[in-house]
Amino acid sequence: MISLFDLPPFITFIILTCLATFIGGLIALKLRTHIHLLLGFTAGVILSVVSFDILPEMVDLSQKLSIDIHQAFIPLVVGFLIFHIIEKYILIHHTHEEDYGTHRHPKIGMGSALALIGHSFLDGVGIGLAFQISQTTGIAVAFAVLAHDFSDGINTVSLMIAHNNSKLRALGFLALDAFAPVIGALSTLLFKLSPIFSLGYLGIFAGFLLYIGASDILPEAHSKRSSWLTVGMTVFGALLMYVVLELINI
Repeated sequence: MISLFDLPPFITFIILTCLATFIGGLIALKLRTHIHLLLGFTAGVILSVVSFDILPEMVDLSQKLSIDIHQAFIPLVVGFLIFHIIEKYILIHHTHEEDYGTHRHPKIGMGSALALIGHSFLDGVGIGLAFQISQTTGIAVAFAVLAHDFSDGINTVSLMIAHNNSKLRALGFLALDAFAPVIGALSTLLFKLSPIFSLGYLGIFAGFLLYIGASDILPEAHSKRSSWLTVGMTVFGALLMYVVLELINI
């Protein structure tokens, strides 16, 4: 019988990404009391991936391409701002809708879940493109996506249930969210990025991860049950991912 460890890392991680999304969604349905600790851990993992793998890889690529490091980091800022603008547009739009009274309609939950599914597809593309740069970068980015998609699974189910959708429909959208990164990752087998575009991709993806970690996942972790234990889980996630990345690079 073939295990996950017998598969190439690219295939292994896209399967794990699918499983992470499912697990996050199921936890949202069954084990709400410990979600804040898991989200805190997730934020720490993402911080380490950006700091100890993606940013050093950007520096190395910029030196090889003789590109000034300040210019190489422009896509990072652009990526951060793009996702900030998109999220705030959606948030402000929903806030204006809710000004007219309690407005929890199944279609709003479905629309929000579809937006998360689109994000998950791009996460899969991110894994595939990272493996094009190097196996080490691919594995590091995959760890960050695993953490993020776990959170996406939680949010997909939570949004569906919060807007009066049935558990069965929520599970259906969770399945779509889980398979979206698989399709995204496999799509990258059809094309290959040049080194200059790889540098731009890394910057935009780093900006995306920083925004998701600092402005989405971490605040959510502290929104209802903020504690030093949650802070400790964030520190633990960052330290654990640092050790994992060091072992990968040996």
